[in-house]
Amino acid sequence: MLIRFSLSNLFSFEETKEFNMLPSPKYKRLDSHKYSINNFDVLKMSSLYGANGAGKSNLIKSLSLLKNIVLKEELPLRLKDLKFKFNDKNDERPQIMAIEFFQNDVAYYYALEIANNTIKTEELYQSGLGRDKDKLIFERKTDEKEKTHLTFLEMFENDKESQLLKRIIEKNLAKPNKPLLQLLTTLNNPFLDSVNEAFKWFEDSLEIIYPDSKPSALAHRIDLDNEFKSYANDIMSSFNIGVNSLKSEKKSLKDFFGEDKGNEFEELTRKVEESPNKMLVLKARQGDEIVLVSENDAIFVKQLKLEHTGKNNKTAVFNLDEESDGTIRLLDFIPAFKDLITKRKVIVIDEIERSIHPLLIKELIKKFSFDDNTLGQFIFTTHESNLLDQSIFRQDEIWFAEKNKQGSTELYALSDFKEHNTIDIRKGYLNGRYGSIPFLANLQDLNWHK
Repeated sequence: MLIRFSLSNLFSFEETKEFNMLPSPKYKRLDSHKYSINNFDVLKMSSLYGANGAGKSNLIKSLSLLKNIVLKEELPLRLKDLKFKFNDKNDERPQIMAIEFFQNDVAYYYALEIANNTIKTEELYQSGLGRDKDKLIFERKTDEKEKTHLTFLEMFENDKESQLLKRIIEKNLAKPNKPLLQLLTTLNNPFLDSVNEAFKWFEDSLEIIYPDSKPSALAHRIDLDNEFKSYANDIMSSFNIGVNSLKSEKKSLKDFFGEDKGNEFEELTRKVEESPNKMLVLKARQGDEIVLVSENDAIFVKQLKLEHTGKNNKTAVFNLDEESDGTIRLLDFIPAFKDLITKRKVIVIDEIERSIHPLLIKELIKKFSFDDNTLGQFIFTTHESNLLDQSIFRQDEIWFAEKNKQGSTELYALSDFKEHNTIDIRKGYLNGRYGSIPFLANLQDLNWHK
């Protein structure tokens, strides 16, 4: 579970800004929207509003950037170019990203301080959540000569074998442009188990979905996982868009591609057998994909189809390239929403309303909002004011992004305002009561008619 994320001098963020999933003590409605972990509450969902260019997507980009740095074990070459653009060229302030999260009911704090594509500071603590003192797990510092200095938890520091390992890391393994978090998970040391847990949060628990993101091998999952297929069918049919069910059409290579093509079939077979999980995903027509899998010593092709009901209750099967963009986008979200129900994952979606009718998006979010048995955490950015509904969201679950006069993004929650829980917050938002909407010029002043 995400607790808070702060950043500075990155994209449109100049001074340190924080986004958090902390419930406001003054807000009592929708109490089921709070998860309690070790007597510490975090919110189950959050929406972030803002005008085009306000910086809401930059928050998601920054979170994705931190995840990629951790997983890829290196800084992007252009990272220094992603600093806040309006600072003086001689400004040497570092770029900072810090995150606090729960993994397996333990709270961690991880942070990077970066200057000129060098990691000046990297630190991991077991967080005391403001109630107890934070416990150091490891800290690395890089000096002006790009030499690494490490400090570990006390038990590590007091162990002779671990001290030898520490010197090896400092001298041979640590690189100034590479984080140590994943590297430390590969070392066989009993005092670093907590590092493994923190790394798993970035690897397994945090998922970020962009407007062009696509779930992979959906046809294969539909074919093998009856529980998932049943969930997907229930979701799609509940939207009343004519979809009855999802089907995975399974064919042999010959049946799918036509006559045996000799070398081409051999090449596809080789790629499948050498690929992870013996599966190869190929993009086909717009919005479609074919999945090649090795099963029972043979290669099969699987393709997702949608069954519709139409005139005289007649059913027909459609390919994905025959479906609307909105239907395909709803399909894209199904694996994520299944995970939100069954796993303690953090799902972050940028521009959730892209290609989908506002009423369908609202219905999708209501399903999650009103389900008291969910396990995951859901965060998304949007322009869609139709979602500003206090029957769905708590006030502390609604955030706004707005550019100040210096061109820097500000972040704030609706709960910062004194609003009654019966007020029409959608109307207030559209009237500019909370900021974060574009300033629209008078079209007459633009001489539009000319």
